[in-house]
Amino acid sequence: MTFKVKNRRLLVCDCEKSMALDGEVLKRCIGGEGELQVYSNLCRTQLESFAGALDSGEPMMVACTQEAPLFGELAEEKGDQDIVFTNIRERAGWSDAKKKALPKIAALLAEATHSSKSTGTTPIVSQGVCLVYGAGQAAMDVAEQLAGRLNVSLMLTDASDLIPPSTVNVPIYKGRITAAKGSLGSFEITVDGYAPVSPSSKDQLNFLMERDEASSTCDLIFDMSGGTPLFPAAARRDGYLHVDPDHPAGVARAMFEISDLVGEFEKPLYVSYNADICAHSRSGKVGCSNCLDNCPMSAIAPNGDGVLIDHLVCGGCGSCSATCPTGAVSYSFPQRADLIARMQILGEAFAQAGGKDPILLLHDESHGAALISAMSRFGKGLPASVLPLSLYSVTQLGHGSLLGAITSGFSQVVVLGPPERQDELPALEGQIALADAFLQGLGYGEDDRLTLLVEQDPDSVEAALHGLPTVSEVTPAAFAPLGGKREVARTILGKLNENAPAPAEILELPDNAPYGRLQIDTKGCTLCLACVGACPADALADNPDHPQLRFTEAACVQCGLCVSTCPESVIRLQPQYNFSGDALSAEILNEDQPFECISCGKPFGTKAAIERVTASLEGKHWMFKDAEQAKLIKMCDNCRVLALSERGDDPFAEGTRPKVRRTEDYLAAEEKARETGKSPEDFLD
Repeated sequence: MTFKVKNRRLLVCDCEKSMALDGEVLKRCIGGEGELQVYSNLCRTQLESFAGALDSGEPMMVACTQEAPLFGELAEEKGDQDIVFTNIRERAGWSDAKKKALPKIAALLAEATHSSKSTGTTPIVSQGVCLVYGAGQAAMDVAEQLAGRLNVSLMLTDASDLIPPSTVNVPIYKGRITAAKGSLGSFEITVDGYAPVSPSSKDQLNFLMERDEASSTCDLIFDMSGGTPLFPAAARRDGYLHVDPDHPAGVARAMFEISDLVGEFEKPLYVSYNADICAHSRSGKVGCSNCLDNCPMSAIAPNGDGVLIDHLVCGGCGSCSATCPTGAVSYSFPQRADLIARMQILGEAFAQAGGKDPILLLHDESHGAALISAMSRFGKGLPASVLPLSLYSVTQLGHGSLLGAITSGFSQVVVLGPPERQDELPALEGQIALADAFLQGLGYGEDDRLTLLVEQDPDSVEAALHGLPTVSEVTPAAFAPLGGKREVARTILGKLNENAPAPAEILELPDNAPYGRLQIDTKGCTLCLACVGACPADALADNPDHPQLRFTEAACVQCGLCVSTCPESVIRLQPQYNFSGDALSAEILNEDQPFECISCGKPFGTKAAIERVTASLEGKHWMFKDAEQAKLIKMCDNCRVLALSERGDDPFAEGTRPKVRRTEDYLAAEEKARETGKSPEDFLD
C-alpha cells in the first residue's frame, strides 16, 4: 500500500543521503497509512520508481523541486498527470537540525497539498515596437543589435560622439522624454526637443524641425540614458528596462530580456476592487487615500468617489490591499482565505508532528528562496522551528494576516523584506505596528513576536533567525477565514482575545487605525444627518420613524468623511477596538423630538434644527425680519406655501384681471359724454 498525504501519493528522496530522513519517523510525523519509502536517487538510478508511480494515474507529490523539469518531461509522455512539487531539502533537510527537522518536513508536505484559487488574468499584446533611449554610439550599437528581433527606433539624448552611419538600419531622432505612461504594449511618451535626423548628415548628425511636446507610442522602452527612471518602481514596470550604460553585462542581460517581450501574454490580476465599499470620497470630500498613498507603481488614480486601478501597470505588491480599511481593494495572488489556510495547515501539521514553538518565516519567492538556499548550502540552514512560507510579495500582508498566523499557533512571525524595495515597506511597517498594538494590548508581552527583517546577506539572515529570543507559546485556535476583510479580521481578533493573557473588552489603538467609534457633541448636533449620507461603510444610519442618529461600531473604518462633512463640526474620531458583541449592534448616538408644524401639527424636522434655524434667521434675514414672517420657518412645506399665498405681499400672487370692455360699453360712454360734456373715458369702468 502506497503512502499518501491528503490523497496524494508521496515520493520522498534523501538526495543521495544528504538529508537525515528516517522513513518510519517521518511517517509518524505525517500520520497516515501505508509504506513510506525514502529513495536516495529518485531522479537518476531510481527513476523507474517515479515512472511506475506515473502508471498508477494517482495524484502525486514529489518532495523535490530541483529535478521538477525532468520529472515533468516524463509526466508529459504519460499524458495529463496531477503532480505537485515541494522543496524539503533547502527549506528543512539541509540544516544543522538534521532529524529535528522532521516535524517541519511533515508540515511543509502538508502545506504543499493546499491548492489556492487561481486569479484572473488580463491579456497583453506586444508587437515589438521598441524605443531605445540613450546617448551616443553605445545607444546606436544597442539599437542596431536589437533591430534584428524588434521594430526599433533610436532616440538620442546626445549625438556628439556618434558618426553618421552609412546605412541607416533604424530611424534616428533626438529629444528628451519629459513624460511617460503605460506599460508593456501600450507606452505613451511626450518628448521635448524632438527632431528627426537629416539624411544629408556628413561628419556629424544634423536634425531637422525641432519641436517640443511631441508625442508617440511604443510597446517597449530600452532606457539607457543613465538618468532618473521614467517610472516609479521602474524595475517592476513590464516592458520598461532601465539599465546603466556603463555596465556592459547589465546592458547585455537587458537586451536578451527585451528581445523576448514580443507576442501575446497573460498578466495576473493581482487585486480585485469593489467600488461599493470604497471609502475614498463622498460629495467631493476625500476620506481614505491609503491605496493612492501607498501604490509604488502609481497604478491607482481617483475616480469620482472611488478609485481606478490600472491592472496593466500594477506590479502586485499588495500594499493597497494591506492598507485598505474596508476590503474594497483585495489581494488575489493568493486570496486572503488561501493565505490563512496555508498558515493554518503549517501550524497544525507541525504541532501534530511534535513540533514546538513554531516560527513563521514569510518571504518573497524571488528574494527569500535564494537566501534560504544559500544558508542551507553554506551555513547552518534554517532552524528546525522556522517554517518558511513563500509569497509573491510580502507587502501584501495586513495586520489581519499577521495576527492570523499568531492565532494559528505560531509564537513568532518574521517577515523577510527585500532591501531593493525599501521604499515600498512603510505600508508593511504600519501593518506590523498595528498588529503589535493588538498583541501588546492583549498581554502577549514580548516585543519580538513580529519582526521585519530587511536583509540581503544570507549570513545576516541566518544569524538573525538563529538568534531569535524564546517567547511564550501561543494557544492555537481553529477558525474559518470566511467573509470579507473586516469579518475575517474580527474572527481572528476574537480568537486572539479568547486565549489572551490579558483579555480586553475595549482596546485603545493608535491614530489612523481602521477601527473605532465616534464622539459627538450632542448639544451642537442638529441631526441634519449629513454624516449618514457621507458614511461609505453604513456605520451611521438614521431612523425613518424618529429623529435618530444610529451607529454600528464594528462597521466604522475611521475614514473621517463624517468629520469633514458635518456642518456643525461636532464629530470626533476615537480609534479603538471593541471586542464585545455590542459593537455589532446599532446604538443611538443622538436623538431628538420631531418638531410639529405650528399650523397643522404635522411632525417635520427636529426641535433642535428648527430652533437653531429660527434663532439664526429671525430678525436677521430680510425674509424673516419680524416674528410673523419667522413663523414660516416653523411650518411644514404644505402650510408654508398656503401661508405665503394668503399674504398680500405674496411675490407669486397674480394681479386682478381687468374687466372686458365690449362695443356696447364704448357706445354708452360716448352717449353719456355728449349729455354731460365730459370725456368718454370718465364713463369706462
